[in-house]
Amino acid sequence: MSSQLSSLLTQTIGTFSISAILSAAVTLLICLVVVRVLLKLIRKLLAGSKLDQRVQKYIFAGIRLLLYIVTALIVADCLHINMTSLVALLSVGSLGITLAAEDILGNVAGGLVILSSHPFAIGDFVEVSGTSGTVDEISLNHTKLVTPDGLMVMLPNKELASSRMTNYTVLGRRRVTRKITASYDAPTETVKAACRQALEATENVLEDPAPSIYLTEYGSSSIEYTVYCWATVEHYWQVHFDLNEHLRTAFAQNNVEMTYDHLNVHLVEKHS
Repeated sequence: MSSQLSSLLTQTIGTFSISAILSAAVTLLICLVVVRVLLKLIRKLLAGSKLDQRVQKYIFAGIRLLLYIVTALIVADCLHINMTSLVALLSVGSLGITLAAEDILGNVAGGLVILSSHPFAIGDFVEVSGTSGTVDEISLNHTKLVTPDGLMVMLPNKELASSRMTNYTVLGRRRVTRKITASYDAPTETVKAACRQALEATENVLEDPAPSIYLTEYGSSSIEYTVYCWATVEHYWQVHFDLNEHLRTAFAQNNVEMTYDHLNVHLVEKHS
């Protein structure tokens, strides 16, 4: 009986012996069980982390692919397949794909950085690489911004992850800064009183931090004052423009001259 079994195991199917096929099948079964256990463990670890769900999804998919590739290599080794040429072919192929898709891979890496570090979220107003807009979509390859003039701009994540970015929304409030000039003849306290009047007339100005008014510069023909106040993100532009109008009205009511540049031309009569 044992001799018949040994004879059966030494028989071949194609280029593979039955014993090698059985060994590969058992190895495959064990590997699949191990992979399943590892994937369950990895899923739990990712779920308990603070990573974005989309990042967790991509990491899990990458690890699963890697485990299946390792399983395939182990099973191929049980079948006594020469892996040297296969590994070399895979290396050359992966190198070619990497060179061909360098920008795509860079964008994917940038997308993972953005999704894991959370520099902005959907709905935030940001400025990056000279483009300002509201974040409409964050994908693994690019981020969509909607500009204030109604344009859709798609920025590659590679550029976003490596460029300086300003997020105007994340803190929940923005400072409104208005510079205005007044005549040297106007007393400083009168000008400041007019500015305070304009601030009181402007709706949605936050009381904390409190608004402030400073004399900031002495010009050639006027004195510059700077008015600072804070507003929530959604009221920023309303406060910005309303304050402009109220400053003009308050200056007129307080008889403060709002100066502007003048050009004086003197005509000299030439006597013959």
